[in-house]
Amino acid sequence: MKLKRKFPFLTRDAPTQSVKSGASFLTSVEGWEILCSSGYRPFHQCAEVQTCIGVFADLIGSMTIRLLRNAEHGDERIRDGLAAKVDINPSRYMTRVTFIQHLVRTLMTWGNCVIYPEYTRDGLLDNLKPLPPSAVSFLPKDDGYVILYQGRQLSPDSVLHFVLNPDPDQPWRGRGYQLSLKEAVDGIRQADATKNKLMQSPAPSLIVKVDGLVEEFSSVEGRKALRAQYLDSSEAAEPWFIPAEAFAVEQVKPMSLTDLAVRDSLELDKRAVASIFGVPPFMVGVGTFNKDEYRNFINTRVLAVAKIIEQELTRKLLDAPDRYFKFSSMTLYSYDLPELVSAGSSLVDRMAIRRNELRDWLGLPPDPEMDELLALENYIPISRLGDQKKLNKATEGGPNGGDSADDADQTDPLD
Repeated sequence: MKLKRKFPFLTRDAPTQSVKSGASFLTSVEGWEILCSSGYRPFHQCAEVQTCIGVFADLIGSMTIRLLRNAEHGDERIRDGLAAKVDINPSRYMTRVTFIQHLVRTLMTWGNCVIYPEYTRDGLLDNLKPLPPSAVSFLPKDDGYVILYQGRQLSPDSVLHFVLNPDPDQPWRGRGYQLSLKEAVDGIRQADATKNKLMQSPAPSLIVKVDGLVEEFSSVEGRKALRAQYLDSSEAAEPWFIPAEAFAVEQVKPMSLTDLAVRDSLELDKRAVASIFGVPPFMVGVGTFNKDEYRNFINTRVLAVAKIIEQELTRKLLDAPDRYFKFSSMTLYSYDLPELVSAGSSLVDRMAIRRNELRDWLGLPPDPEMDELLALENYIPISRLGDQKKLNKATEGGPNGGDSADDADQTDPLD
């Protein structure tokens, strides 16, 4: 009592026991592995997610990056050192295709991709260095932000920062598809774990019911002797002879993925992943090829991601207001050669393009004799349109018109 009076803080109330609501169940180790897949893995390690991201990376990486300039009669392509640097060897240790694929994969996985441009002493672009996304963080500052990389603060104007799916509160930061893909990826992993466990521990295809009063059934050696005597056969398809009073053989089928509805749920999860990325379902193994879906995928989703890259390259690498970078999407439609030939031939007939431009669409080298524009059904150069022998009633007194000297001799005698 003296201690309590001298040190009142030693007294305390009786501890209260808090009860948390929850659910629990008992199961074996094998059952736990089937019901709950163990281990943590990032969402982008899912095979279906990798497939969708790889489709974007491969398609965008195959497109040519062109440097264009606004001209009076249309945009013209520029072929200078900067255009060659960006389109041929943007990075010191990677080709253009590898560089763009890395950029797209990082952008779609993390939502952000930061590229550090390195310049020569003369101010020329020398290298585009990708920064590892795990070493890059973004710190809000005033009404903008700064980029933290290995203890250094980088200004957003000094780097190329590509953003996908911007955050509502911080629009300069990309969110990617992590939150949207979480549930679908969890479902796919659970289906894979269930399938693997069922394949590792298959159920027997035969169940033999034996009379328990048989003396040999009481020991392991006895059961082996019974199996060797009645069930094992030395030759394939040899019939069994068993006593009807002691044995009853039944055939059972092991539980399959169809019985567990794993196949249906897996297909739904794959379609969910494909729909989040906007990828046609047949690209993740669901359904059949659809040409219209593939075209819509290119026109909407692929070119939208390519536009993000185009605008950031234009905004950070170019000073001239009349120049811009643009991906050439014509290579993405080369899968349908007959339609390309038909569309190109129609444009050639209407003098909209030259034949060498059509050959460029088809991947053929230019021909020096195919630079002239062709017109009408005779396919003659435009400079020789006046040499045709057709009558032109709108022209009077022309060399080939209706009122020429040759036509005057052939007048109707009734006139």
